[in-house]
Amino acid sequence: MNIRAVAKCANVSTATVSRTMNGSKKVSPETAERVRRAIEALNFYPNTNARALGSGRSGLYGLIISDITNPFFPELVKSFDDIAVKHGLELLIANTNYDQERMKICVTRMLQRKVDGVAIMTSEMDDRLVEVFSHRHIPLVFLDIGTPAPGVSCVRIDYSAGIDAAMHHLIELGHKRIAFISGPMRLASARIRYKAFMESAARDRLDANPKLVQEGNHRVDGGHDTMKQILNSRKRPTAVMASNDLTAIGAMGAIAEAGLRVPEDISVVGYDDIQLSAFTMPPLTTVSLPRVEIATAAFRALMNAQHSGSKRLVPGEEHTVRPTLVQRKSTGSVPR
Repeated sequence: MNIRAVAKCANVSTATVSRTMNGSKKVSPETAERVRRAIEALNFYPNTNARALGSGRSGLYGLIISDITNPFFPELVKSFDDIAVKHGLELLIANTNYDQERMKICVTRMLQRKVDGVAIMTSEMDDRLVEVFSHRHIPLVFLDIGTPAPGVSCVRIDYSAGIDAAMHHLIELGHKRIAFISGPMRLASARIRYKAFMESAARDRLDANPKLVQEGNHRVDGGHDTMKQILNSRKRPTAVMASNDLTAIGAMGAIAEAGLRVPEDISVVGYDDIQLSAFTMPPLTTVSLPRVEIATAAFRALMNAQHSGSKRLVPGEEHTVRPTLVQRKSTGSVPR
């Protein structure tokens, strides 16, 4: 079975079959559907390696993430994969676990598989590794870090807008003594959220007790242990803002263990809006990061970065994602 048989069955040219399999926009939806039906009817599975040799493109994109155990990232991966499937492309996923040595291994895997582009959805990246991709004319898109350049695009999250929305919500409820559990301060995204919180606290003249601002690890255990330390403060907070949802969920566990209630005694706000946050007890008020928008912007930047039939990389793009507050049941009026 070969591509000519598919073309004959679909009553199109072999070029049209190739364009359809490569996700070309030059093929009308009706024709593409006819080709797909012919492929299924004939049980035809094209040799992707041969296709890559012929076109110079692998049809494979890399996606590097920080922590596969954090539900935020699988939800982001799903959004990427949905877009890849629509365009007839494949996805190679790598997890760094916030480890620079693992990052180098991930980069090596991407190069060995000759990816057409890489989305780096982590908070840190070694400049030397960026140069490796650049020398091979492989487009990149970063989350939060870097600046646009030929072949390099950026998707930025307006973390400050999310923090400000959450803080405004708590202040409207009467809270003035608000704790904050940050992520690991070695991460750029954690430092940005920390800075946004401190600026908001100063602007609204909140209680400036340094014991109410602690560093976590972006995981449930870190939120739990850090919240226990905060509760030992001479004046416990009436609300706590967490750098991500896993931290907030851990904090809620520590609050319950202390015999306190959410939100009657302490209000809790998370960040990310992972699917689990809607099903905690009580459901978590959180700042929502739209994974579909992030994935769509990153994928579009990669596909636009390389001129067809040329190794010359086009100027990179920049896209800003603005989070929104999702109010649920974990926040309430300041306790008397």
